[in-house]
Amino acid sequence: MTRDARLDEVLDRLDQGLDDALDRLVAFLRIPSISTDPAHAGDVRRAAEWLRDELAGIGFDAAVRDTPGHPMVVARSQPGGARPILFYGHYDVQPVDPLALWDRPPFDPQIEDGADGKVIRARGASDDKGQLMTFVEAFRAWRDVHGELPPDLILLFEGEEESGSPSLRPFLRDNAEELSASLAMICDTELFGGTRPAIVTQLRGLVGEEVVIRGADRDLHSGLFGGLAANPIMVLAQALAALKDADGRVTLPGFYDGVADLTPELRRDWESLGFDAAAMLGRVGLSDPIGEKGRMPVEMAWNRPTAEINGITGGYTGDGFKTVLPAEARAKVSFRLTGQQDPARIRAAFRDHVRRFLPPDCTVEFHEHGGSPASVMDTSDPAFAAARQALGEEWGQGAAFIGSGGSIPIAGDFKTILGMDSMLIGFARDDDRIHSPNEKYDVRSFAKGARSWARILAALR
Repeated sequence: MTRDARLDEVLDRLDQGLDDALDRLVAFLRIPSISTDPAHAGDVRRAAEWLRDELAGIGFDAAVRDTPGHPMVVARSQPGGARPILFYGHYDVQPVDPLALWDRPPFDPQIEDGADGKVIRARGASDDKGQLMTFVEAFRAWRDVHGELPPDLILLFEGEEESGSPSLRPFLRDNAEELSASLAMICDTELFGGTRPAIVTQLRGLVGEEVVIRGADRDLHSGLFGGLAANPIMVLAQALAALKDADGRVTLPGFYDGVADLTPELRRDWESLGFDAAAMLGRVGLSDPIGEKGRMPVEMAWNRPTAEINGITGGYTGDGFKTVLPAEARAKVSFRLTGQQDPARIRAAFRDHVRRFLPPDCTVEFHEHGGSPASVMDTSDPAFAAARQALGEEWGQGAAFIGSGGSIPIAGDFKTILGMDSMLIGFARDDDRIHSPNEKYDVRSFAKGARSWARILAALR
């Protein structure tokens, strides 16, 4: 893994071609590839075909591959490299609601002045079309300079990430031999603190549950039945309130089985990052970190599991007042997992917990909403050190090895189905407004992201 002799030419090519690269990104962003809306199924396919044509135009063997849902785009360069590498991104985007909060139409991209320089504003600009195109532009410049693509590149671009990836795991299983590589690159994460390059080396897993508690066969008058009949909202509230103790620890039996404390080395690394919890909370109108007592904020955000109530409904919630005992109460609850926590055991423990609060006159049903284990990458692979150095050279400061409080199930799927670790490197900023109106992507991040991938390609050759 040594610096490619012609890397500087590739970087110059990227700089000279930035305007053309932005034009291509604008064209890509104009396609309203909203995967959750059946009305946009044709647009999702059109985005896949646009990608296929771009990749074929720079020398990849590229195809649109059908699934029961939206298509995958799969592309390969010629064999013959030292180690195959898979690059993953997604070309579908979130819905745009509420449309009234957009300053301009979400699929009419515009490059405008931002607080820190030029930004491109449109749905999908940061998540994930702009990030995905940093791959493509790096490959394009490499081909232009070298006359051919790096060997043994495998590209997998998905069209259902924003709608739960229902076709992804079957597709990986059915095409495991074709897609297997030594390492996966995922470009769907952020810079640390908005300016420092980062490699995410661990991700929390996720368990989602919806619980429904039912009592009487109708809403009841609280004066006639109050104090006598079971109230499903009260039952549900008691069960949910008992999920955590006064110290912020989750009370489910066996919940912390498989949770590992930070190693001394990782603790030192994370302490040196200067993670500012107050600043992070301040951006959303809060100030006081909560969580387990005795844990530092960055540890709680990245390395500790959670239990959160995401939504709760029941009874009368309209204008005015209606004194009823509701017949039904519902809640959506999620758990973020770390280490070796088992999603199936966490789900079973939660259901047992709720049942313990159930009076004889109430029934309960549960609806599963996904489950995936945490992912921890093996950073002893020399590719991690090589990528870290390459990123440092491009950004002028050392790349951080960080955790992520979020869940990116594809990294776990690559591990369990294809047997490979993932390297998560992204160039988004925490104020890019992904999933929200007026999403944007910093033009400097787009340009330096493509340059970063060119450096990483050279380092891994």
